[in-house]
Order: sequence, then structure tokens, then C-alpha cells
Amino acid sequence: MDRTERVTLTNMCMISQDNRVLVQNKVNSDWNGITFPGGHVEKNESFADAVIREVQEETGLTIQSPQLCGIKNWTQEDGSRYMILLYKTDRFKGELKSSEEGEVFWVPWDKLLTADASLNMRDDMRDMLSVFLDEDLSEFYYERKNGAWTYALK
Repeated sequence: MDRTERVTLTNMCMISQDNRVLVQNKVNSDWNGITFPGGHVEKNESFADAVIREVQEETGLTIQSPQLCGIKNWTQEDGSRYMILLYKTDRFKGELKSSEEGEVFWVPWDKLLTADASLNMRDDMRDMLSVFLDEDLSEFYYERKNGAWTYALK
């Protein structure tokens, strides 16, 4: 039995400092709204190097010691899996600057945690935050049931 599958590997990083967290207002037509910076893992690139590179490209910041805190994944229509490695850190250097991926800016934790209406948050962002913050969770798993997407936190 073949246990291999095609997988698209990506990452996302929650960067915090004091009582605030860095967010990105993504402008991609497939994925837009308030989320955390990140992107694709390149072929033959380590996961940690990929998240450091992606954050630098999208925010101008060089993160240090990114900690893997979970995954988000689902099976796509073509049968391949899409996986987002979720990282967090509070260690970085550099000057914040936005990119063509979207504007980056600091938001107070309480505004993010309450899903303040002034933020254009992704539909699942609040639940995804649980995987970043709750040590008892490590996976955000989407699946199709009866033709509709549902998800579970595990």
C-alpha cells in the first residue's frame, strides 16, 4: 500500500511583542483578510528557514527561534494535502515594512482575541488562534462532510 501523497507545504508565524501581535491584511484573491505572515516552503528548504525567509520577505523583520506550535491542513479537490506549519515567536529584529502580500501592522491582543469588528479577520482566524495559544491543541483540520467544509481543533 502506497502511503505517500502530494503535499503543498506552507507556514505562518504569529509574532508578538508585549501586549500586541503582528498581523497582515492579505490581499491575495484566494486568501485575503487579517492573518499572520507566512508562505510556501521551497524545495530542499528547511521548515524553520522557510518561515524565517517568508516573514522577512513580507514584514522586513528577521525572526529568531520560531517555535512550531501546530499545523493546519486539509485535502484539496485534486486529492493532494495542503499543510500550514504554525509557528510563533517574540524574538525578532529589523524594521517593519509591508510588502505586495499586504499591509502589516501591530494590533493589541485584546482587539485580536475578541475579533474586533474593525478587523477584517479571516473566518477561521479566531479558532486558529486557539492552536497558536492553547498548549493542549496542535492541529486545525479541515474536511469535507456532505459537500460542506467543516473543521476540528485537535
